[in-house]
Amino acid sequence: MLSYTFLAVFSNLQARIYIQRNKYAKYDLLLKSSVAPPVSVLAPAYNEEATIVENIRSLLSLKYPRFQVVVVNDGSKDSTLQQCIDNYDLEPIPFQPTGSLECKRIRQVYRSKNPAFKKLLVVDKENGGKADALNAGLNVAQSPYVMNIDVDCILERDCLQKLMKPFLEETDTRIIATGGVIRIANNCVVEGGSIKEVRLPKTMIGRFQTLEYLRAFLLGRMAWGYLDGLLLISGALGVFDRELVMKSGGYYAATVGEDMELVVRMRRYAREHGIKYKVEFIPDPLCWTEVPESWKVLHRQRNRWTRGTIETVLLHKKLFLNPSYGKIGLLSFPYWVFFEWFAPVVEFIGIVFLFIYVILGMINIEFFVLLSAMVYLFSITISMYTLFMEDLTFFRYKRNKDFRKLILMAFIEPFVFHPFVMWSAVRGNWDYFFEGKKQWGAMKRVGFQQPANPDAKKS
Repeated sequence: MLSYTFLAVFSNLQARIYIQRNKYAKYDLLLKSSVAPPVSVLAPAYNEEATIVENIRSLLSLKYPRFQVVVVNDGSKDSTLQQCIDNYDLEPIPFQPTGSLECKRIRQVYRSKNPAFKKLLVVDKENGGKADALNAGLNVAQSPYVMNIDVDCILERDCLQKLMKPFLEETDTRIIATGGVIRIANNCVVEGGSIKEVRLPKTMIGRFQTLEYLRAFLLGRMAWGYLDGLLLISGALGVFDRELVMKSGGYYAATVGEDMELVVRMRRYAREHGIKYKVEFIPDPLCWTEVPESWKVLHRQRNRWTRGTIETVLLHKKLFLNPSYGKIGLLSFPYWVFFEWFAPVVEFIGIVFLFIYVILGMINIEFFVLLSAMVYLFSITISMYTLFMEDLTFFRYKRNKDFRKLILMAFIEPFVFHPFVMWSAVRGNWDYFFEGKKQWGAMKRVGFQQPANPDAKKS
């Protein structure tokens, strides 16, 4: 409760600083600037036939003067590659990689014959997982900066301008990575590769995740950005200094939490080599992604997130309470260990003992009810504060009924969604330590909602 309170305070400070600093920022000047560095946008794709065409259109419509889009088809078993070829008029080209990171064999590189899609490259490779696909993209990329995204995302068209702004402002501190806010696109209306109308998901599970994402980004990551202690830039959206990524060894293909592991490794590398660095967080909603609409798929996702956290913590255990790594070793990393890894397990054990004590008649019912009420009300308070922050800063849910539904979710979440997420994390620990599970886990895409065609009813 204390940690959430402090994070709420720091996130508020960061939001105020960001809004004040960017009140008069003219991002469109970047479009005419000759100093804007080129960026390669890397988008790994595996069995994304439901959304691939719309996603590529979104990437090609980004507002930025110099960028290329590198879509990496990671051995898809569906029609992902063929849809790219058919819709973007692709043809094979000879290509020599610019990097030497280890990855599965690249079968072919494609470029469009249509000048309108000259910024697009499609890499077809053998399946090796997301981290392996990103390494292949890094090898093909031709820019000093890379933006890594999930191909199932819809990006705000000015997101690259906002993510690159900190790199242009750097002085004696080297910006090694920037990340932005992720929002949920389920049930939103998409047209021409961009969000035309923001709507709350139709399903309860989607609404729970909407509230969770708001809380994670508006409170958690915004606060850690203020403290310069951010250990995770979501794999759905992040810009990285390509040189430092390559020197750090690229993505670690043996982990299922490659996004967090890379950021931790880059920060560790910079600290060990005396590089004065910073990881920036942009609190603007810049990216919209599709989230699981079934409990089964959500369980696989959260199970994987837990296993990725464990792998990263054990790979970099040297950082734990190590003053040589500054605030990362003494604050961020221990926080992640105790509150992201251990907390669900401790909570689960506590619930088990609670049932045992109830059976043995060892519970003070009055105290138990009061304590439970305090925890429940605090949980609701944090969610209400999150919604207040959303309304105060980057208000996107403009329909009153959507906001009322989010408020309702805050009251229901502690009894439904939170126990489910806790159990998924516990199973993730079990699968890691006792089952040796390494699978990524597939997520079925349903695609984005298109605007209704008024002529359809007439026909």
